[in-house]
Amino acid sequence: MGSYLIHPSSYIEDGCSVGANTKIWHFSHVMKGCIIGENCSIGQNVVISPEVILGNGVRIQNNVSVYTGVICEDDVFLGPSCVFTNVRNPRAFISRKHEFRKTLIRQGASIGANATIVCGHMIGRYAMIGAGAVVTTDVPDYALFYGVPARLQGYVCQCGERLSFTNQAAVCSACGRQYKLDGNPSNVEEIT
Repeated sequence: MGSYLIHPSSYIEDGCSVGANTKIWHFSHVMKGCIIGENCSIGQNVVISPEVILGNGVRIQNNVSVYTGVICEDDVFLGPSCVFTNVRNPRAFISRKHEFRKTLIRQGASIGANATIVCGHMIGRYAMIGAGAVVTTDVPDYALFYGVPARLQGYVCQCGERLSFTNQAAVCSACGRQYKLDGNPSNVEEIT
């Protein structure tokens, strides 16, 4: 385990792995069996439940709850007060830990403030989830999803700018990356 910074008010349970140069700020709790990559930033009052996996360069803003079953690949951004679920039909009086569903957040995806990600879904690479959205379905790569429930509203570049397609092609006005729709409107690929 490399060197990392943990604020004295935070707590990391035994059996966790925390990568080099990761920072865990005030009043956060990392539970047993978590794997946290290098160069991550975990904000104030964050709860990371048992066996969550965070890749390298993950940024978690304040007041986020990341529950068991969530996997965040490299360079994922979790906005303030966003939350994940891990059971579809919770009841206080029925234990459903054996029913936890996996949620995969792919590389470079961003989830906006106060968004809710219902368990059992995948958020595609570099997708953008708008603030306050409620995600109840899989999200394609580069997709812009927002609303309640969240729906496809367009596409974004790897750099986060909205793309405008003409004849199945788009060029990002900010960074110049090029993209194509490959016949399926929910399948965007970067042209290399």
